[in-house]
Amino acid sequence: MPIICMFYGIYVMIQFEANLSHHSPHIHARYAEFAASIAIEDGRVLAGSLPSKQLKLVQAWMEIHNEELLADWELAVTGQRPFRIAPLQ
Repeated sequence: MPIICMFYGIYVMIQFEANLSHHSPHIHARYAEFAASIAIEDGRVLAGSLPSKQLKLVQAWMEIHNEELLADWELAVTGQRPFRIAPLQ
């Protein structure tokens, strides 16, 4: 699973596989021992958990980069490597 962004100790990844039926558009975020799958559409946690502060940072970043995330999702589900996205600053 390629890392598409890193900021404040948070790693953001998108599953990289040729599979159009791979659930709804989402990212995977990791922070320390925590991991969560988060919907691109609305930032809701689909599985797992992150500490509240880190979840809010990821959700803010997702809102800023929503179009880029959806473009990366389309690449990833068709088996193409997603692009890196600028970190939250």
